Amino acid sequence: MKLYVGNLSFETTENDLTDLFSEHGKVTDVAILNDRETGRSRGFGFVTFTDAAGANAAIAALNGKEIGGRALTVNEARAREERPRQFAGGGNNRR
Repeated sequence: MKLYVGNLSFETTENDLTDLFSEHGKVTDVAILNDRETGRSRGFGFVTFTDAAGANAAIAALNGKEIGGRALTVNEARAREERPRQFAGGGNNRR
């Protein structure tokens, strides 16, 4: 089961999340998303558990908990919505 973890401080590392969430069950993957241009954390990430029991325990224990001066948002991750592709213009489109 994959969890969304939001409102992370920019100093939070993947190891920090692994340590924190492992207290509630077996964690198989942790990812904090970074900005492509700056490489800086975007302030959210995902934690994947082997089973729903551990994930639900983590949600109950950590949603709203203050870590690094910020109250975490922890809930079940939703499937990414398909967005229409954006085409960057280039060239002359006049006729």
